Amino acid sequence: MRFGVNYTPPTGWFHSWLDFSPSDVARDFEQIASLGVDHVRIFPLWPLLQPNRTLVRTSGIDDVVRVIDIAAEFGLDVNVDALQGHLSSFDFLPAWLDTWHRRNMFTDRDVVASIADYVRRLATAIADRPNLLGVTLGNELNQFAYAPHPAPHELTAADGSEWLETMVAAAREGLGRVAPDAGVTVAQYDAAWYDDAQPFGPAHAADFGDQTVTHSWVFNGSAQLHGPLGDGSVRHAEYLMQLAAAWNRRADRANWLQEVGAPTNVIPTRDAADFIERTIRHAATVQNTFGITWWCSHDVSRTLADFPELEYDLGLFTNDGRLKPTGERFRDLVGELRDAPAGPAVEDALVLHDVDDDGDPVPGMRESCAPGGAFSQAWLHRAREIGRGPQVVLRSRAYDAALLTARGVTKLHDVPATATATSMTVAHPATGF
Repeated sequence: MRFGVNYTPPTGWFHSWLDFSPSDVARDFEQIASLGVDHVRIFPLWPLLQPNRTLVRTSGIDDVVRVIDIAAEFGLDVNVDALQGHLSSFDFLPAWLDTWHRRNMFTDRDVVASIADYVRRLATAIADRPNLLGVTLGNELNQFAYAPHPAPHELTAADGSEWLETMVAAAREGLGRVAPDAGVTVAQYDAAWYDDAQPFGPAHAADFGDQTVTHSWVFNGSAQLHGPLGDGSVRHAEYLMQLAAAWNRRADRANWLQEVGAPTNVIPTRDAADFIERTIRHAATVQNTFGITWWCSHDVSRTLADFPELEYDLGLFTNDGRLKPTGERFRDLVGELRDAPAGPAVEDALVLHDVDDDGDPVPGMRESCAPGGAFSQAWLHRAREIGRGPQVVLRSRAYDAALLTARGVTKLHDVPATATATSMTVAHPATGF
C-alpha cells in the first residue's frame, strides 16, 4: 500500500511555477515527508510549459525535473500530471485553445498532435529520474468534455478513446526503455461513473493507462444524503473504487485512489479527522489497491482570491506549514497501514446491469450508480450486512468464470437496473456544489 499527497504549494499556490523557488519546494517536501508518505503528485501548469502550439519551454520542463530531484532528497517518488488543465475551480488552457483561437482540444488533429508532442517531450525529460512514479495525462480533463462546464470541447465516446490512445502512446514513447516501470494513468472526475451523458466513461478509465484511477469527493451528493460520517460518505471512496474496478478486464489491474479529501462545505472541521480515518480504512480494503494519495498537502493562502471556500482548508498542513489535526490523523494511519498485508478480496459481488437481455446498453445505468441511485443504495445495504464493501461485476461479464475466480468472487447478487428518483445530480467539479 502506497501513501502520498497531492502537492499544493503554500507560497503562491500553483502560480509558484512562475517564480520557481527550489528552497520553498524543499521546505514543503520536508514537511510532507514527515507524514511518512512515499510519494507526491505535482501539477506543472500547461500554459506555462506550452504557451504556443509549437513552443514547449525547455526552462519550464527543467523546473519540473528539479522538483523531482528535490523530492528524491526527502525519499519521495513523484507522479507528474501533464495537462493542467483544471485545478481547484480554475481552468488553465493555453491561449492557443481559447477565444479567437478556439479549437477543440480533443478532436482537432493539429491540436491533438501538438498536445501529444508536449506530453512526449515532458515524459522524455523526466524519464531518467529514478524516483519517477509515473505520468498522469491531466487532472480531470473529462470536465472539459460536457456540461456543467460553461464552454465544453464536445466529443463522442469514440473520440475520447482515440484521444486517450494518442496521449497514452505519446507518454509511453517519451518514457521509453529508460523508465519501463513508470506508470501512465488517466484521471477523471466521477461523472465518468455517475453521469450517462459524460462522453468519457468507465471504460476509458479501465482500458487506458496502467492503473484504474479514481477521484473521490463526497460533495457530489454523498455527504448531503448520508451526513459527514454516514456510511455513504466514509465508504464513498471504497464504493467508487469497487465500481471502477468492475470495468477492469484483468483481475490483477491495480486501483489507485489518486484524489480524496475532506471538503469543509460538507464535512465540518470537527468531523474531518474521523472522516479521514474511516475513509482510508475502508478504501484500504479494496482488492489490488496501489495506493491512496490525499488531497492535499497545504491549505490555499487566504491572500489569494476567488477560490471556493473549501479550498482554503483542505490541506493536512496550514498555509504556514503547521500540521493540522487532520494531518496528525493521516500521519498515524500511514504509519499503521503502509506495511500492513493486503487482506483477501471480498467474495460477495453485486451485478451491475450494464447491458440488457439483448446485450444493448442499459439507459440510466450510470445514474443508478450515483449517490442515492438504486445501485449505490444496494451496495451500501450489502456493505452493512457483510461488514465490507462488496465487489461489483458487470452483467456482461457475470458468466466469465475465469475472471470471477481470479477476482475471488463466489457469490453474485443481482440488482435491478433502474435508477431511482432519489439519485442526485453530479456536482460541478469546479465548485463542489
